[in-house]
Amino acid sequence: MKVLVVGGAGYLGGAVTDLLVQSNHETRVYDSLVYEDSYLKAVDFVYGDIRDRANLKRHLKWADCVIWLAALVGDGACALNPDISTELNHLALAWMAENFDGRIIFMSTCSVYGAQDGILDESSPINPLSIYAVTKFAAEAHLKNKNAIIFRLGTLFGLSDRFSRIRLDLVVNTMTAKAHTEGRLSVFGGAQYRPLLHVRDAAQAVFDNIETKAKGVYNLHKTNIKMSDLAQEVKKQFPKIKVEKIEMKFEDARNYRVSSDKAKKIGFSPRLTPTEGIKELKELLESGRIRDLNSPRYTNHGFLEQFKTHEGYNGKK
Repeated sequence: MKVLVVGGAGYLGGAVTDLLVQSNHETRVYDSLVYEDSYLKAVDFVYGDIRDRANLKRHLKWADCVIWLAALVGDGACALNPDISTELNHLALAWMAENFDGRIIFMSTCSVYGAQDGILDESSPINPLSIYAVTKFAAEAHLKNKNAIIFRLGTLFGLSDRFSRIRLDLVVNTMTAKAHTEGRLSVFGGAQYRPLLHVRDAAQAVFDNIETKAKGVYNLHKTNIKMSDLAQEVKKQFPKIKVEKIEMKFEDARNYRVSSDKAKKIGFSPRLTPTEGIKELKELLESGRIRDLNSPRYTNHGFLEQFKTHEGYNGKK
């Protein structure tokens, strides 16, 4: 099958393309390299913006399956420019859905559930609390009558591949990096829950459903964990650090637990735990393979914020 990975040079895209190049699928990556200076992987590559309709349409005609990973990801990054977030996360996907009739695999987010009690499944009420969640949920609607599977991802963590940048703005990765560099963790509130998923398990779910007939919305996560408990998991790998709990009058608004039982019925079986993600990132950090952990390159919000005040900022470098 001819598979077009839109946004394939990113954090999740790196793990997805690793699986594809080991398969019999013919693979092409379409990406604007917002966070990268080059694309070095031995994969057919097209430099392009998803808002360049003419360019993208040529590659849609080539493809049998589109894996749509392109987006501004994260609450902070999207809040920098809500209009551009809407263009990229919602309107570009809507246009693609109108102009492509093959298999579509789309990444949404469990943050569409907002703050709710109980275990949430795909039929639970939607309560998006950020531009990121609003735009992702809006995009889902355009795939209802398509040959499409929508994955609402838990918060990703861990190492993706040898080429894509590590993200240090994801809670497991953030805590691990702070434990390594600062020798302490500050936990605000701590009773908030997050559903977590290793980036390579997310990639495996994408790869496994390229040729299936599964359609509709599926939650994907490995475990639901309180932030205070996650801090203790990090401490097990960094025994000398201090964990400081800071009481908050108002906890982080995002507080939700999800069920992935529906996805398990189509073969979803995540293998990697947060502890394994902490261990692999700790090994990377201790090996000195990241020169400057404080570089804004490793956080979506921090990197894009550099361009927010520039005249003509449009979501690109």
